[in-house]
Amino acid sequence: MQLIIGNKNYSSWSLRAWLLLSHHKIPFEEVRIPLDQEDTHARLTRYSDAGKVPVLLDGELTIWDSLAICEYVSENYLEGRGWPAEVGARAEARSCSAEMHSGFQQVRGQLPMNCRATARHVAGNAALEKEIARVDRIWSNCRQTHVSRGPWLFGQFSIADCMFAPVVSRFSTYGIKMSPEAAQYMECVLDDEHMREWLRQARAESEILDAEEVGA
Repeated sequence: MQLIIGNKNYSSWSLRAWLLLSHHKIPFEEVRIPLDQEDTHARLTRYSDAGKVPVLLDGELTIWDSLAICEYVSENYLEGRGWPAEVGARAEARSCSAEMHSGFQQVRGQLPMNCRATARHVAGNAALEKEIARVDRIWSNCRQTHVSRGPWLFGQFSIADCMFAPVVSRFSTYGIKMSPEAAQYMECVLDDEHMREWLRQARAESEILDAEEVGA
């Protein structure tokens, strides 16, 4: 398999698919294409007409959406273990993942992922605070319900953790204050060996995308 990704410092969507493959030690070739360069679109459309990352190539198959990639990997390489085994938990994990996949526009817009940056501050607004509070409730409720099974949102590592990993990175960058339960979840994600490796490589990148460099 080949996984086409963008800059590790900035590409939250790329992190999601990369983290699932890496956590489960599924062999893949990483193809990194820096974003917002003159040749970025031309290079990306060699792999998918969508012109976005991530893209997974597996034989003759092309998958060009992060959640679809995770679903495919779970079905075809993990015997469904990308999701919790219990029916109710699985439905809840899918709901959380879908909400993250399609929502939280204020978090995305006002707190862009920037793994290299530290101690950034943004002014924020009521809409952003509302979304942060919603993320806090999701993390806290999941952890309180499933903590006996392990430290992740649904006990064991799942696609839901992949979907929220970039948010953890964002909240760490901008010093977002979370409830104790949610803060413990952030520590779990940031302490994961694969997440640490992504962050290490992200901080070593040289490209700077001015539009993503927000806060002071």
